[in-house]
Amino acid sequence: MKRALVTGGSGGIGSAICRRLAADGCYVYIHANRNLTKAQALADEIKTGGGQAEAIAFDVTDAAASRAVLEALVADTPIQVLVNNAGIHNDAVFPGMSAAQWHGVLEVSLSGFFNVTQPLTMPMLRSRWGRIINITSIAGITGNRGQVNYAAAKGALHAATKSLSLELASRGVTVNAVATGIIQTEMIVGVFEAKAIESLVPMKRAGRADEVANLVSFLASEQASYISGQIISVNGGMI
Repeated sequence: MKRALVTGGSGGIGSAICRRLAADGCYVYIHANRNLTKAQALADEIKTGGGQAEAIAFDVTDAAASRAVLEALVADTPIQVLVNNAGIHNDAVFPGMSAAQWHGVLEVSLSGFFNVTQPLTMPMLRSRWGRIINITSIAGITGNRGQVNYAAAKGALHAATKSLSLELASRGVTVNAVATGIIQTEMIVGVFEAKAIESLVPMKRAGRADEVANLVSFLASEQASYISGQIISVNGGMI
C-alpha cells in the first residue's frame, strides 16, 4: 500500500483529493494547520467507508516543525505520493499590497512546498517510485488583477515543478502541477457571482473539486509513469 500526504487536506479541493486517493488504495495522511478537527473528521469518514487515513498537523511555513514531523513519518517507510495543496490568497491591488500580504502568500505556497517536499525526497528516491503533484492556479499562467502575490507564488511553483522533474526523472519519480481555474469551494464564495463565472468560463460553470481530484488520481497512478514536468490546467476551457 502506497502512503500519500496531502497538505491542506481538510480544505475543499484537498478533501476531495484525500477521498479519491483513499479510494485508490492509498494510506492517506490528511494535513491541516489550524483545522485538525476538520481533518480528523475527514479521516474518520474515510475509515468508516473502508479506506485508511490519518490526520496530522503542522505549519508548512515552519521549516523546523515541518521537518520534525515529516522525518518521523518516513523513518521506516517513504511517502510515495505527495500532493502540495496548501495555499492561501490575500488579495490587494499591488500599489496597496502590504509586505505581510506579499510574504504571507509566498510563504505558504512556495516556502511550504520546499519545507514539505525536501525532507520527503530522499526516502522517495530510495524507493525508486514517487509522485509529487503541486496544486497551483491558472493565475500562475495568465496572471490576475489583485493577485500579484498569488500569481507569483503559483508561477514560481510551475518553474520549480519543471526543474525538480528533471532532477528526479531517472529515479522513477514524476513531478507535475495541476493548475486550477474557478473551482466551487468555500474559497470562491463571495468572490465570483454566477454571471461572472458564465462570462469567464466557456463551460459556463465552476469546476468541482472531484474533477481536480480525478486528475490528481491519474497523475498519482502507474498509468502516468511517463508524464513529468507538466503544468496541466483544469479550468473549463478558460485558456
